[in-house]
Amino acid sequence: MIAALELRDVAVAYHSVRVLEGVDLAVRRSEIVGVVGPNGAGKTSLLRVMGGVLPPAAGEVMVEGRAIREIPRAALARRMAVVPQEPGAALPFTTLEVALMGRNPHAGRRYFDNPSDLVKARQALGEAGVLDLAGRTFDTLSGGERQRVLIARALAQEPRILLLDEPTAHLDLRHQAMLAALVRRLSGSGTTTVLVSHDLNLASQICDRLLLLAEGRVAACGTPEEVMRPERIERVYGCPVWVETSRQTGRPLVRVH
Repeated sequence: MIAALELRDVAVAYHSVRVLEGVDLAVRRSEIVGVVGPNGAGKTSLLRVMGGVLPPAAGEVMVEGRAIREIPRAALARRMAVVPQEPGAALPFTTLEVALMGRNPHAGRRYFDNPSDLVKARQALGEAGVLDLAGRTFDTLSGGERQRVLIARALAQEPRILLLDEPTAHLDLRHQAMLAALVRRLSGSGTTTVLVSHDLNLASQICDRLLLLAEGRVAACGTPEEVMRPERIERVYGCPVWVETSRQTGRPLVRVH
């Protein structure tokens, strides 16, 4: 079966300095994969390469069996959506208008939104829990609200692949739980998700597999149970930990000594 997203011996460099080396990963359709690791491990750089924002210094990125460099930007945007780590500039647009921006890859030669675009944008706002903010301007929202609006914009693209960079960084506990439920629901309907997270425990509870990065290389890749072993986490993060099993989910949880 062709992978939804595949990295083949990928390296990433900035000004000739390599920050990632030899990354191999095949993400199956509807799978949720978490990219974890300490600060500076290369997580965001890897997501930028996956999204076609940054060309690899070596190796190949494949999207549904086709090299990403061969896919036109508009066509790629109909397959894949990216939610960045930071909400970005305070745009002077309403929340609904920001969500409608996600419909642009589907517009073709149209210059104006049609009724279907409005329905899909409002539906996306509802899924992200910000439909009540549809009339508010983006620059009046809190950081967490902006983050959820950008998630809605991505959902409005109707992507088959969703890339999330620290999607819970600005969210409170309730909205973190809502996001986790949304990602699992999207997976059930066939959406492939790759998310970068500093929160090992959140990633463990959401994801089918984890890719653990350390100093620009893959330290481990597998199920949360396979990856989150105390000796490995201690070695990568440089601090003593213990790992227990959640009574609610049966998945591993990391605690710092």
